[in-house]
Amino acid sequence: MPTEAGRTGPAGPASGALLLCRAVPGAVAPVAHLLREPVRLLRAGDEWSVLVPEGGPWRDGGEPVDRVVTGWATALAVGAPWPVLALWWDADHAGFLLASGFRRPVGFVWLASGVPVGEDEAMRTFAARVGLDPVLDVQALDQLAKPDSAADAPTRLRGLLAVLARVGASLPPELAPGEPADRLREAAALRPDSLPVAWPGGREAEERRTAGHSRLGPWMPWTGDPRARALALAQVAAGVSLLAWGLRRRSGGWVAAGGLLLANGTLGLAYGLTHPRD
Repeated sequence: MPTEAGRTGPAGPASGALLLCRAVPGAVAPVAHLLREPVRLLRAGDEWSVLVPEGGPWRDGGEPVDRVVTGWATALAVGAPWPVLALWWDADHAGFLLASGFRRPVGFVWLASGVPVGEDEAMRTFAARVGLDPVLDVQALDQLAKPDSAADAPTRLRGLLAVLARVGASLPPELAPGEPADRLREAAALRPDSLPVAWPGGREAEERRTAGHSRLGPWMPWTGDPRARALALAQVAAGVSLLAWGLRRRSGGWVAAGGLLLANGTLGLAYGLTHPRD
């Protein structure tokens, strides 16, 4: 376990994050390139996948982990037809954020000791968007939003995952909330179903765009069909908005997310113009 001396701030070695996507790995892999971050992709239950990021922006760049994963989750959710749940933690806080399309993200935060600092209504909105039972499951979530001296922040996140098990989400046991990002990556790499995903650069990306690579699926902008063009336009619009928001807030995470969406959407529109389909 990391020593207390090592837990020195939001970008310290105790920081980590997981991104749960409500889709199978085959659908998540193409869109995960939007992050431009080396990640490991694994199945996480029925119709769920988990992305385990390397964590460079908060480990090496000094960005708070919550801002980074908020931008990532938003970018992924806009770029795909399924929701994304980001779990994050650092030396002082932990929390989650659910992004779904162009809806306003919803989330909750706890102090490291487990003291809740979010709003109860966020839990109910989260339950409705994920499709949890409005009575039994909401009651379980409400308990996570109440003081409990025996539950620290990682325990709260594990409680959240226990509720999500009712809609099919199930993390591999090695991927425990509260672990540092490098330890999570090592554990994910040892899983037999682990798939490395990285931004395809240079020649490889051009070859895929030119060939209309079938593994990229119908939601990637350079496939050229009407849905892809509509998605590209949506990505450009969302990218501009996120860039403006990030610049106003001086948040590198939001700026990065906006830049990724803008670049990917522009690429899709350009491809649609130069490679029209009959």
